[in-house]
Amino acid sequence: MGKTRLEAFSDGVIAILITIMVLEMKVPHGGTLETLLPVWPVFLSYILSFVYVGIYWNNHHHMLHTCRKVTGGILWANLHLLFWLSLIPFATGWVGENHFAPIPAALYGAVLLMAAIAYFILQQQIIATQGPDSLLKKAVGADWKGKLSPVVYATGMMLACWYPLVAMAMYVVMALIWLIPDRRIEKVLKNHEE
Repeated sequence: MGKTRLEAFSDGVIAILITIMVLEMKVPHGGTLETLLPVWPVFLSYILSFVYVGIYWNNHHHMLHTCRKVTGGILWANLHLLFWLSLIPFATGWVGENHFAPIPAALYGAVLLMAAIAYFILQQQIIATQGPDSLLKKAVGADWKGKLSPVVYATGMMLACWYPLVAMAMYVVMALIWLIPDRRIEKVLKNHEE
């Protein structure tokens, strides 16, 4: 099976997730700046979640460029990732509506943790399918960001019970780390083409 269908389906799901998140934001009643104050946590959580979904979409796109064929294992691993990403709108709404309360902040971290684990599983499934000459394996290398992310999310989940704003700050820092462009896959693909 080719990867075109997998890419199209994944892109569609991710686009729907972003749409759901923005539709969950309720317009405040009133035309003054003061009416925006109660919804600032919702807006901040939306921004963070939009960035995370964008990071996953971008990295997923690059990762699939290394994929030569799609197996059943890759399909299921991809669905597993999409499942956890599909929970981001719920976690975003809950943490925003409750002004970063401890349990919603912990759940937000749990969703991020599970999405990171699911992404790792998909990555490993692609590497296993490609065999010993896997382009993705060459590109990923030590993958310090991939190893750091679950640790940060799990730590944030635990801290959220007592210090939810610290946990949210940790999630923001991790998103900022992932925003730094990672050219590993592009370099490997360019070298492979040459």
